[in-house]
Amino acid sequence: MTERQLWERYKKYLCGVESVGLTLDVSRMNFAEDFLERMRGPMEKAFDAMAALEKGAISNPDEKRRVGHYWLRAPELAPEPALTKEIQDTVAAVRAFSEDVHAGRVKPPKADRFTRVLLVGIGGSALGPQLVADALGTAVDRMQVFFFDNTDPDGMDRVLAQLGGTLAETLTVVISKSGGTKETRNGMVEAERAYQQKGLEFGRHAVAVTGEGSELDRYAKKGNWLRTFPMWDWVGGRTSVLSAVGLLPARLQGLDIDGMLAGARDMDVATRERDMLRNPAAMMALMWFHAGNGRGQKDLVILPYKDRLLLLSRYLQQLVMESLGKEKDLEGKVVNQGLAVYGNKGSTDQHAYVQQLREGVSNFFATFVEVLKDREGTSMRVEEDFTSGDYLLGFFLGTRRALFEKGRESMTLTVPDVSARTLGALIALHERAVGLYASLVNINAYHQPGVEAGKKAAGAVLELQRKVLAKLRGDKAKGHTAEELATAVGSPDEVETVFKVLEHLAANADQGVKREPGANRFDTRFRAG
Repeated sequence: MTERQLWERYKKYLCGVESVGLTLDVSRMNFAEDFLERMRGPMEKAFDAMAALEKGAISNPDEKRRVGHYWLRAPELAPEPALTKEIQDTVAAVRAFSEDVHAGRVKPPKADRFTRVLLVGIGGSALGPQLVADALGTAVDRMQVFFFDNTDPDGMDRVLAQLGGTLAETLTVVISKSGGTKETRNGMVEAERAYQQKGLEFGRHAVAVTGEGSELDRYAKKGNWLRTFPMWDWVGGRTSVLSAVGLLPARLQGLDIDGMLAGARDMDVATRERDMLRNPAAMMALMWFHAGNGRGQKDLVILPYKDRLLLLSRYLQQLVMESLGKEKDLEGKVVNQGLAVYGNKGSTDQHAYVQQLREGVSNFFATFVEVLKDREGTSMRVEEDFTSGDYLLGFFLGTRRALFEKGRESMTLTVPDVSARTLGALIALHERAVGLYASLVNINAYHQPGVEAGKKAAGAVLELQRKVLAKLRGDKAKGHTAEELATAVGSPDEVETVFKVLEHLAANADQGVKREPGANRFDTRFRAG
């Protein structure tokens, strides 16, 4: 295809949202001229399904739940007045609480005011807030934000070391819908202990975002925490960033939450458009379908040419892969659907994996994200006529061309800047594309049975560890091999798991398990003591 032909396709298929300055270019996706016409019927059904979802239909049949993240930025569209009021009241409460914190009306007992936020969460309860904090944060934010986003003890120690002597002026926000998520529970327990070691009362520094009546809600009330904010069952974790989950830490940081909500709202309005050529979410979903033959047969590489959007690919990994990676369709037929997502940022990737993208296995398609505005203020010239930002543009266009020359397909999202409004629009665009694509391939985008299976399997491992520890502590004088212990606790087929548990216990002094010297690795004997 010649440059002139590409230009003609660009003009024919470019679509965008004028109110947020976003455009989507699909000219380098090699779909046939009749593809859109062939997909018109399936897309009409997808539009119908999305319209029903937004009106309050049960769109997560497995859990018999509605799916209402679109109401978060347009509360007036919620199906009941009570829901509208609840959403509006929550946003108002986020603003009011944050203003009270900034003004020192809500303050820690042993400091003048709160200056830091420690957010404890995992999955959507951390990925969304992390994206927002990194994309929009500045050196002069009202509060700095730190994260416990895993159950890694060393990772939490690193964060606490970064907080240093400022724990007395740190507000901890614990986020968990059910309150039973173990990673978040562990982070909360570790944080509470850190406060206690400094002679600080955790409840005077703590806020919860959780479901009403949840385990976390009860714990927060018992501990007289400063405040709780709601997390509704009709908002999934991966689509919760524009609820209190993301709005509270963002507003505490001093970011423009109204801009994020407005950008998302404008994108929602634009992507309800049923003319596919004028709807970037529909075109994006169709390109996903085309590139992967409706089966996710190619990976999606996210290449934002902006440091502030580094975490976009991590955020989209959960949004896309947790939503679309499903074994069965809505009728229970095994389909093994999915769309793998990875990426980093340009032009860093040009020095990393673009070599393979151009000349290796053609098992992907790309989405470039172009940001028109280089920086706040005037850019210096690094050589005559060129700024650093000019080079960034050149590397983006050059990489896109180099990939296309080798038959690698790509889309380009162009946005004016990385502002709150733009970020809200990008989030809403991908949420809508996920929902539409799920309808095209007939799957439930709003449950996550694989995640639940992983949690159950982890629980089984921890229960096995309890039995192993009980056996070792009850027989301190004698060492045991992994095979002996597996048989003794009634799980002879789980010997590998028992061995891995024992290795971990012996490497950490906390549980008092020792490895006896002199044996080879698999015949090692372990004992308590």
